Amino acid sequence: MRTLEDLLRPNIRALQPYSCARNEYSGHEARVFLDANENPYNAPLNRYPDPEQRELKKVVARIKGVKPEQICLGNGSDETIDLAYRCFCRPGIDNVVAIEPTYGMYKVCADINDIEYRPVTLNSDFDIEADRILGACDANTKLIWICTPNNPTGNDLDYDQITKILNNFDGIVMVDEAYSDFTHRRAFRYELDEHPNMIVLNTMSKAWGLAGIRLGMAFARKEIIDVFNKVKYPYNVNFLTQNAARDAFKCAIEVSKWVSTIILERNRMTEAFKMLPMCKRVFKSDANFFLAEMVDADRIYQYLVECGIIVRNRSRVTLCHNCLRITIGTKTENNELLSALRTLSIR
Repeated sequence: MRTLEDLLRPNIRALQPYSCARNEYSGHEARVFLDANENPYNAPLNRYPDPEQRELKKVVARIKGVKPEQICLGNGSDETIDLAYRCFCRPGIDNVVAIEPTYGMYKVCADINDIEYRPVTLNSDFDIEADRILGACDANTKLIWICTPNNPTGNDLDYDQITKILNNFDGIVMVDEAYSDFTHRRAFRYELDEHPNMIVLNTMSKAWGLAGIRLGMAFARKEIIDVFNKVKYPYNVNFLTQNAARDAFKCAIEVSKWVSTIILERNRMTEAFKMLPMCKRVFKSDANFFLAEMVDADRIYQYLVECGIIVRNRSRVTLCHNCLRITIGTKTENNELLSALRTLSIR
């Protein structure tokens, strides 16, 4: 691969990061804080949070099987997605390659950062083909975006094809594993040492049930994480989020039970959907949702809205014509959806 120095934007290489008050006494214990112009009252919320999230990273490292220095935490995965563009891609010059269909924020962030976005359509099985991805790259391709299990298709992408891309691309490969807790495939974050050009994304929004606290994770070799930490805003993960995440990680056994229940419900729901007259096909899912091709997705979606049931209409997404994306809810919620559809007369 190209060296990290070659991949980074020149202004990022030369960047002198902002030094916040909490960074400057690092390595010493302190009792009296008169350095950051904080209000001395209303503890503990009067204090700025740890900009490096050191205690939280220790917990994340233990749970996720990585090292603390291999972690960058962000305000949701969207911040870490944007960081990749800001660190590596020169506006109006560089480009990125991504699978299609996939998570829409990759393209939105490319547009915001004025980066050319090159989508490569998945095959008829919603799977990735390494040669086509690599063939779309040129000397100015800095990033390749891969989401597995993919959104909105729900399936794990071919492990060997992803590995081939990692071994043959000289830029950065972004592997988004937001839904990896719902699959039995080995997570790519365990292979950081084997693939120095890989950045793996993860989130607290799915399996951990904490979409409301907005905590995303990026895992990569230390040299890349150091750049991310240099570019990110100093207090990007607030005090409440850090505390909520630490508390959540104490409940790993409970989360494992949630995941098992969701997988069982996913299997039940996909089988039930196959029996519906208005369902033409249910695609294999390794996530906490599934994609179903319907007879008339627009009409069915509107009917469900009128019933107070909200799913996602993906009909206008590439390869997903007439498809609805169904998130797995509680058994009661899932049964309400099935009941509503069973009373609808449409074939």
